[in-house]
Amino acid sequence: MSDAQNTGNEARDIRPTRLRDALRQARIEAADRTGVVVELRDAEVARLEILNDALDPLFEQVPEQVDLFDRGVSQGETPRLWIDVVAHVVMGRDKRIYRFVQDTRFGRIVLAESHDVAVVVDAVTSYVARRMVERERAMVATPMVEPPAPPEKPRRRGFGTFVLGFLLGAAALFALALYASLKGF
Repeated sequence: MSDAQNTGNEARDIRPTRLRDALRQARIEAADRTGVVVELRDAEVARLEILNDALDPLFEQVPEQVDLFDRGVSQGETPRLWIDVVAHVVMGRDKRIYRFVQDTRFGRIVLAESHDVAVVVDAVTSYVARRMVERERAMVATPMVEPPAPPEKPRRRGFGTFVLGFLLGAAALFALALYASLKGF
């Protein structure tokens, strides 16, 4: 009777595995089986989803106000795990190697390449940290140094010059009219 009680206690002491871990393990097994078979594309998507699940703890730490990252698996002709607009993970030619790449104005560069999920997670973590630092630098308001104002030129008395010219012109016309009237007289 004590044996029955012991087996009951042992069953309670065994910690049940989480469904997420069991699903991850099943995906790994399925990806390994299908990696050689005809459905290579499904194996690529499964491997990218495994990596996506492994990146969950990283992206849970990213503050909500940081909207640089839009992570997700696209299932187009070439399945990709997008990290942000310019960086993504794609499977290599053998469909077992993860290739973390970034598109730049000079072309595509490979940031990391490995069969191991942990290596790619470390590379993505480093990339996310660098992008967040770039964002912080861009968001910091640097004090704008205003160029010194040019010294003000002394204003000329434009109106006074106009009045003086008007009076001189009127006097000249008056003198011309007087001269013409005296000559004709």
